[in-house]
Amino acid sequence: MEALYGALEAGRVGIFESPTGTGKSLSLICGALSWLRDFEEKKQQEEARILAPEASGQEGKTQPASASAGPGHPESSGAAGEPEWVTAFVQKKEEQDLVDRLKEEQIRRKKREERLERIRHNVQLKYAAKRKRSEEDETKRLLQLSKEVFSEGDGVDVLEQLDHNEEELILAEYESDEEKKVVYGLEADDDDLEEEHVTKIYYCSRTHSQLSQFVHEVQKSPFGKETRLVSLGSRQNLCVNEEVQRLGALQLINDRCMEMQKNKHEKKSHEENEGKKRRVSRTVCPFYSYEQMQFLRDEILVEVKDIEQLVALGRETKACPYFGSRYAIPAAQLVVLPYQMLLHEPTRSAAGIKLKDQVVIIDEAHNLIDTITCIHSAEVSGSQLCCAHSQLLQYMERYRKRLKAKNLMYIKQILYLLERFVAVLGGNVNQNPSCQAVSQTGTVLKSINDFLFQSQIDNINLFKVQRYCEKSLISRKFFGFVERYGGTATAVKTNKENQKLAGLQNFLLTLQQGPNKDGTPQSPPMEAESDQLRTASPLMQIEGFLSALTNANQDGRVILNRQGTVGQSSLKFLLLNPAVHFAKVVEECRAVIIAGGTMQPVADFREQLLSCAGMDPARVMEFSCGHVIPPENILPIILCNGPSNQQLEFTYQTRDLPQMMDETGRILCNLCNVVPGGVVCFFPSYEYEKQVYAHWEKMGLLARLAAKKKIFQEPKKASQVEQVLVEYAKCIKRCSQAGGQMTGALLLSVVGGKMSEGINFSDDLGRCVIMVGMPYPNIKSPELQEKMTWLDRTMPRAAGQAPSRVLIENLCMKAVNQSIGRAIRHQKDFASILLLDHRYARPATFNKLPQWIRERTQVKPAFGSAFAEIRKFHRGKLDAL
Repeated sequence: MEALYGALEAGRVGIFESPTGTGKSLSLICGALSWLRDFEEKKQQEEARILAPEASGQEGKTQPASASAGPGHPESSGAAGEPEWVTAFVQKKEEQDLVDRLKEEQIRRKKREERLERIRHNVQLKYAAKRKRSEEDETKRLLQLSKEVFSEGDGVDVLEQLDHNEEELILAEYESDEEKKVVYGLEADDDDLEEEHVTKIYYCSRTHSQLSQFVHEVQKSPFGKETRLVSLGSRQNLCVNEEVQRLGALQLINDRCMEMQKNKHEKKSHEENEGKKRRVSRTVCPFYSYEQMQFLRDEILVEVKDIEQLVALGRETKACPYFGSRYAIPAAQLVVLPYQMLLHEPTRSAAGIKLKDQVVIIDEAHNLIDTITCIHSAEVSGSQLCCAHSQLLQYMERYRKRLKAKNLMYIKQILYLLERFVAVLGGNVNQNPSCQAVSQTGTVLKSINDFLFQSQIDNINLFKVQRYCEKSLISRKFFGFVERYGGTATAVKTNKENQKLAGLQNFLLTLQQGPNKDGTPQSPPMEAESDQLRTASPLMQIEGFLSALTNANQDGRVILNRQGTVGQSSLKFLLLNPAVHFAKVVEECRAVIIAGGTMQPVADFREQLLSCAGMDPARVMEFSCGHVIPPENILPIILCNGPSNQQLEFTYQTRDLPQMMDETGRILCNLCNVVPGGVVCFFPSYEYEKQVYAHWEKMGLLARLAAKKKIFQEPKKASQVEQVLVEYAKCIKRCSQAGGQMTGALLLSVVGGKMSEGINFSDDLGRCVIMVGMPYPNIKSPELQEKMTWLDRTMPRAAGQAPSRVLIENLCMKAVNQSIGRAIRHQKDFASILLLDHRYARPATFNKLPQWIRERTQVKPAFGSAFAEIRKFHRGKLDAL
């Protein structure tokens, strides 16, 4: 807490490591909010000092000094060569402006505090607001009923009604930012919802569950009642409009919400044009209005609430939590939000987040570099490109006469881009992508400029196209069109020949599959993407890819992945330099704290993020604390040789040898005899785990293991992980209660898999964690090779090692540290940790282990001494229990 307080006070960038179970969240809360409280007190004292002379009537005391340089006196020169009376006047003006600004801030702060205090203590005010909303709802319902009664006998023509429904699918006239600046979300008279931003702390983490856990810690802390906290989330998490929520896909929910906001602002102008042609009434969101937003904003600030409580409040008050939370940001002291919302600049801007002179704390930051890379990377398949081209072409043909010239121009540009992207993959947009074989398969990496030249699209301004896609809501309109005419729009039907070919292929497929049990022919299997089209348009993924292509040429690469057919091929943008997107965060903020339970090795953060972002090394500080568990509660061992004295070195060349797999099996058999409860064994990959499992089964080692521990394997499907963990936990509990020969369970997991991060193997669930070999990444991966080449070209050598080699080592050890960190989860927990590979003992590798493990690790050349230590450790713990 002291280190954190000091970093915030000095405006540093801190890398903080505090193991799980040491109270990291509470330390961040107390240290940061203590600093914020003291900072606000100092600021108010300074304001009082500046305003004190004016309050005591000493406002005009500086007047005579400037009067001496008046018209009746000879002009004397100031330091800048200007008359002294001019310099004095400017200084006086600046002082007065500062005083006026401080006065305004004081008035605003006082008004806000009084308003929140009234809401906090005046329950009657809440009930009055609720009653008023109920009355408004009843009035709206009666008006709707009366409209329905009057319209029953109108006999509206069905064709006209269909045309009215289709009005919503037609793009509105587009005006670029240069022509008109349009801001949706606030009405002209909604200025009262916007306030000046106070100094605040932005706290972000990976998942909504982690954020909710953090908010609950704030609620329990000494700062719980006095902190103005706002929880931010996506529309998918915060929207209370059931009609919009039913859309499912995040992008569709975003687009629909934005369209409703747009309709809200267009409503008045439509109502004024009564004499003109009748127009369809556009849908507006019933959960958004000025009074609702004002009330919800204040309710959010009065009491600390997590996402679930915020949504419940939104439903109760019939107000939108998504916008309510955003209007509360300026006055908030602590803003809790997911990674993507802070690290992605367009999302940050849309949410109204201003980082200037603020504090940012990024928790669970061990994967920060990968997270930034993933957020700003994009991939589209050949099927998506062809599908989008077909749908967009049909959309343009249907509404050509209704679309404005600028819309037509941009749609034609997008069609041309899609055509060229498919051509680069070796296909033709006018043919079925699943039927077009690719002549030259393989993976090719290109710079952005080379890709644009090869695609022949270097003459198109992608910035303008991307901005058009974002502002015109084309993906939303496009989805409405696909949703309505899905049967015809999803298929590629540009000429009769293609239709016949597709029909013939479907017929042949039914013949190949044979009839169902009831005698009817089976329908051809639909591709996975066809199901996705019902929930999202491929144009949304393509928008992301176009946005990625606007990165600087040196900061990314385009990967052309040509597979068997054009449909299976893909284009992917790979971000090489995550620092370009992190630089603005570091530059604007007063201080940035990067925190996590396992941050080692920290060289990646220093070199790839901070140095590349132009950060002064003197501004960066590191802090790492030990664990709260006593030294005798953990036994980390590096084992160099197995029971038959076979050296343990799991390289790609040696790990497949039968003797290496046999030795690993013998080590586990011995350990399962003496370790109670659960044993978790991590393998470098799913393939190697399966290979070892099959070998053990063949050699009879699996049966020996199963006699002591029931064996579980980590599933590849995320949906099955929970079930496996539940069964694993039940088995351990059952064995500990029943006694007998079976002492628990053995879980075979994979480094970087579903169970190596975020899973809690506390107490009996993980009494021993075993790491088989060193999980180096696949250096044959084209993406990793390009990253390594880029690092060697742009980064200096460290201690004689090439940056690419350092990257490989760091990726390996980061994965190891995350996996072995599953063992100890609280102060009274205990476990043994076994690293099976002599290479862990090398100084360069050893020093990349977490400090709290490193200082207690024993290196054992022989298995016998290691086994004796482990048996003694667990027997001692069982006796103590």
